[in-house]
Order: sequence, then structure tokens, then C-alpha cells
Amino acid sequence: MNALRKLMLLLTLLFPLFAHAVGEPYTQDKLDALNQAGKPVLVFIHAPWCPTCRAQDAVLEKLLPTDEFKPITTLKVDFDTQKPVVKAFGVRYQSTLIMFKGGHEVARVTGETDRERIADLLRKAL
Repeated sequence: MNALRKLMLLLTLLFPLFAHAVGEPYTQDKLDALNQAGKPVLVFIHAPWCPTCRAQDAVLEKLLPTDEFKPITTLKVDFDTQKPVVKAFGVRYQSTLIMFKGGHEVARVTGETDRERIADLLRKAL
């Protein structure tokens, strides 16, 4: 593990600012169950050290509790520790948001932090 990654891991443990509050940890079983139930799902591929991911997290923290977006369940994939999942989704970069509706991917963005564009992405699953 390189020195920068060790430093970022230490900072993540020491400062809650780096913690991501949106969503629950991803498992394939959770995604399958939500898809089978016909629920809208946001898969958020993030890294604790990623400033873009933190910006997305801040936007999602404001949008998801609203009445419009309450039906959406968010599952977080850790870009660094869940590499097989990242690869299965065909993702090359952290800060990727993937929307599912009816068990099918309906939209995806990478690196987007604009509130309205993220809201438009979420609406595609409703």
C-alpha cells in the first residue's frame, strides 16, 4: 500500500468529514431483492478519498430525503475494496452513479456534481 493511500485511510478513520453517509453497503443480494421488488435503486460507486464523491454525497444527502426521491434506495460500492463489483458494472472511475428501474440500468454518470443533473438522473428511475 503506497504512502498516500495509507495517509488517506488514516484521515478517513480520524475525520468523520470523509465518511459517506448516503446509502447502505452494496451486496448483489440487496440489489437483486430491490430489483425483483421493482424498487428504484441508485448504485453509488465511491472512494472515501475522492473529493468528487464527497461532493456527490453532499448533493445526494439533500435530494434523497425529499418526497420526490424517497422511494430510491442507495447502495454504495467501495471503489477500492469491491473491485470485482466495480468490474462487473464496467466502471473505470469512482464517483459513478448508476440508476436502476425495474431491474434494468436506465442511466449512469461519472463525476457529475451538479444538483439538477443528479436530480434528473434520479428521476429516470421513478
